[in-house]
Amino acid sequence: MVKSRTFIATPPGATIKEQLSDRGMSQKEFAARMDMSEKHISKLINGEVQLTSETAVRLETVLGIPAKFWNNLEAIYREKIIKAEAENSMDADVEIAKQFPYVEMAKYGWVPNARETKEKVVNLRKYFEVVKLSLLDNEQITRIACRRLAITEKSDLALMAWAQEAKIKARDIHTAPINIKELNAVIPEIRTMTLLKPEEFSPKIERSLAECGIALVFLPHLKGSFLQGASFIDGKKIVVGLTARGKDADKFWFSLFHELAHIALGHVGQPDGTSEDDENAADRWSGDMLIRTEDFDAFKKDGDYSEKSVLQFAAIQGIAPGIVVGRMQLERLIKYSMLNHLKDKYELAI
Repeated sequence: MVKSRTFIATPPGATIKEQLSDRGMSQKEFAARMDMSEKHISKLINGEVQLTSETAVRLETVLGIPAKFWNNLEAIYREKIIKAEAENSMDADVEIAKQFPYVEMAKYGWVPNARETKEKVVNLRKYFEVVKLSLLDNEQITRIACRRLAITEKSDLALMAWAQEAKIKARDIHTAPINIKELNAVIPEIRTMTLLKPEEFSPKIERSLAECGIALVFLPHLKGSFLQGASFIDGKKIVVGLTARGKDADKFWFSLFHELAHIALGHVGQPDGTSEDDENAADRWSGDMLIRTEDFDAFKKDGDYSEKSVLQFAAIQGIAPGIVVGRMQLERLIKYSMLNHLKDKYELAI
């Protein structure tokens, strides 16, 4: 028997059991008369096996009740099971749907506008390409390496929504086969692009990464997701998504290199996602790729953190001054309120 708020699906076996009781017939005798095993009859009565047309004909012969009665009873049972399970699934998904930033997703055109929660559930199922939202807990569906500032239940769901949009957008990006060796080779070239304007470096980075089997996607920030970037494997390509959150140049480049670190270090596609150690390793890798630790240590020895000194060091490094400022602020060499005028503000095309 399967129940929901509205439906109760009772198997035909319940009626068979009533008939046997009325006739004082044991299941053992009934099995013999039906020429079926006692195990099968037990499963039939408990609704664990389907009542077939052949069984219906046997029931007509043994119990004298027309086969069409049993066939109809079975059809009604199966239909009610589907409706009961669908209702139970909808009830569970309604609670999940409430946690998604649906209004914001609709504003960006990711999902259709909807007022009714059940309509939102249907739209979200189509958006995530799952028959029920509870499947989003499955690690086979949501294996994501990402950089966030905090984690809450709502932020996890916002992350899933954001990553799904990145996946959808990436389907229109043609890439070569995944080639990590090629990625490592183009990293120094990508580093030089920190000196360019967004309209100049964006297409260049997209092409360079596409040749490595990586689809780069820029998306707006979802409130509450605390998300800066994410990377994951989708089919035969790796998707790297970057958010417009934190438009300072240093944040953008660190986020990009952080995601490239996950790829280069083999974190993407892991069954259990990324660990805290993975995230720390990606931080170290990206920081060192942008400014080598030994070079930055040499810079710090002088103790001169003036604007002139920063500009000179950035010129020698061949990177944007804002990246140096961001590193200094991160290591608490200067206050976060200092030298921010050296940071470019990016308006990324989305």
